[in-house]
Amino acid sequence: MTSANRLFILLIVALMSLNMGVAAQGKAPKMTKQERVCLRNGNKLYEKKRYAEAEVEYRKALQANPSSEKAQFNLATALMRQGSVTAQQDDDKNPMKQAEGLLANLAKGAQDKQLRGKASYDLGNIAYGRQQYDQAVEFYKQALRCNPDDDQARHNLRLAQLKKQQQDKNKDQNKDNKDQNKDQNKDQNKDNKDQNKDQNKDQNKDQQDQNKDKQDQDKQNQDKQNQDQQQQKQQQQQGGMSQQNAEQVLKAMQDRERATQQRINAQQAQQQRHERQRTNKKW
Repeated sequence: MTSANRLFILLIVALMSLNMGVAAQGKAPKMTKQERVCLRNGNKLYEKKRYAEAEVEYRKALQANPSSEKAQFNLATALMRQGSVTAQQDDDKNPMKQAEGLLANLAKGAQDKQLRGKASYDLGNIAYGRQQYDQAVEFYKQALRCNPDDDQARHNLRLAQLKKQQQDKNKDQNKDNKDQNKDQNKDQNKDNKDQNKDQNKDQNKDQQDQNKDKQDQDKQNQDKQNQDQQQQKQQQQQGGMSQQNAEQVLKAMQDRERATQQRINAQQAQQQRHERQRTNKKW
């Protein structure tokens, strides 16, 4: 939108406010000849879907009579045809924004009640197109207050109410899903933490058992080595041993080896039980 167009719209809005205050005290100004001609030309162009050219004629009508509510409404309608409800609402280049400004002023203070209702209806359609169903409902209600016989406004009101109900339902469902996912993630994190804690505990215990078994085995080997060295030393000192002593020594060695083997088997069985418990744990 050019600076000239922005200035023109601001001027029209200012004059609308001024003339509405004057009209409240007396009759609205009559339609001028130039205004009538421009409105007629604009309407012909609008019917041919030449909306940009119709816009020019409606602006001429407003220049002839800035307080013309029909020219303001028709200009807003032509701008709506050239704009987009999906564009950014703060986009000054979007004709829809200019149309909304004109319609909002008409819906609020137009002297013609029927025209006030039509402006509210159009604002409802704009809000509906943006999926702002709560606003659309209010605009359609306002249109029906001005024009109770407007069946199209009544139909659109019902559609907007249904859309709003569905929208509210979806919002609640999304909130419930978000809360549910939050709780599930919280529980999952707790389970993972407990699982890791138990797993680390079992691994540390197994490592400790393995270290203890290794220490016991090393001690046994060292004891056996010391015992063998002691026996060899005694034999050297005594120059040999009797058959009976040799058998006793052999038997003692066998008993120690048997006890050592039993202890090792018991430790291995305990370790296997730990392995089975860890394998059968439900993760």
